[in-house]
Amino acid sequence: MKQSVDVAAYIWPAYTGKEPRSRVFWPEGIGEWETVKKTFPCFDGHQWPRKPLWGYQDEADPTVMEGQIREALAHGVNVFIYDWYWYDGRPFLEQCLNDGFLGAKNNRDMKFYLMWANHDANYLWDYRNASEDYRSTAIWRGITDEANFRVIGKRWLDQYFTLPNYYTVDGKPVIAIYELTNFISNFGSVERTKEMMNWLNEEAKKYGLPGIHFQVIHTGVIQNLSGVDSSRTSEDVIRELGFDSITNYQFAHMVNVNRPYGEALPDVKKEWDRLANAFSVPYYPHVSLGWDNNPRHKTLFKPKILRENTPEAIEKAMRDAKQFALDHGVSLITVNSWNEWTEGSYLLPDDLYGYGYLEAIQKVFKD
Repeated sequence: MKQSVDVAAYIWPAYTGKEPRSRVFWPEGIGEWETVKKTFPCFDGHQWPRKPLWGYQDEADPTVMEGQIREALAHGVNVFIYDWYWYDGRPFLEQCLNDGFLGAKNNRDMKFYLMWANHDANYLWDYRNASEDYRSTAIWRGITDEANFRVIGKRWLDQYFTLPNYYTVDGKPVIAIYELTNFISNFGSVERTKEMMNWLNEEAKKYGLPGIHFQVIHTGVIQNLSGVDSSRTSEDVIRELGFDSITNYQFAHMVNVNRPYGEALPDVKKEWDRLANAFSVPYYPHVSLGWDNNPRHKTLFKPKILRENTPEAIEKAMRDAKQFALDHGVSLITVNSWNEWTEGSYLLPDDLYGYGYLEAIQKVFKD
């Protein structure tokens, strides 16, 4: 039976050793599992390290992903959103999607779409060097150029958008854009960005599609687009560019997360309401499982931690998001995430709560 609301979980495609360029961050050749394995508690009562109940699986292995797809669907997660990267004129970390997910025998049972994670790559992914100034050095820039975007757009169309299990709205394949400022900086102006979005729409029609559904990830309450046009906020520009929908990526982008989950949730719900009222296009409510990115820092303690993120707290958030979606006539909830182990926000079973998070979603969407 089809769910009344789709539950889409972001996937961080770094849990594999099959990407050669990833060894600059994780030299052991097992992807970010290297960081997870070396995690240690930062203070008494800190709920780390946590271990995956299914082991340190290679998520570029299609057999592994067959099992993950099966468990996701059984518990009510019916869409995967793959973080997708493009650095130095070529893709990065595509193996988990191309080899693992799309190679799985049951992949057609699960819908998926892409979020272009077009942020800079810096030392945040390298726990050995993720100290106080880890953002100061860009290993790869998230900004590209118009020529590369045309290559990217064709790649999306050729490899993904026309697949029968690619997630669509009104028949249009959904592409989410993570970093709005970088997206505009690719082309130099808001106006040229709009022209390039129109170009991709027209290219999609050549493939027999009705166009593209552009989704923007709202990463702050109000952001100035420094270096683009300081008189415009991100919300002004979202309207000007004509994005088709809006969602979020993390509670940490929406509210103060340095507190218990139950205290943060009312403010999250206020932000859902604010964003739904601020735009004329659909806002898809977002639920995060938690926030604690201390595993990524060998020597730097980050005190901002979303605490008490129990399965019961997650179930409450999911019920609220489902009710919000039904009340506002939208059919999608985004979730952070399927596997963000090093940010303390994942659905996969662990040695702390077992299957608790998945069962929380199952109670809301399947029972």
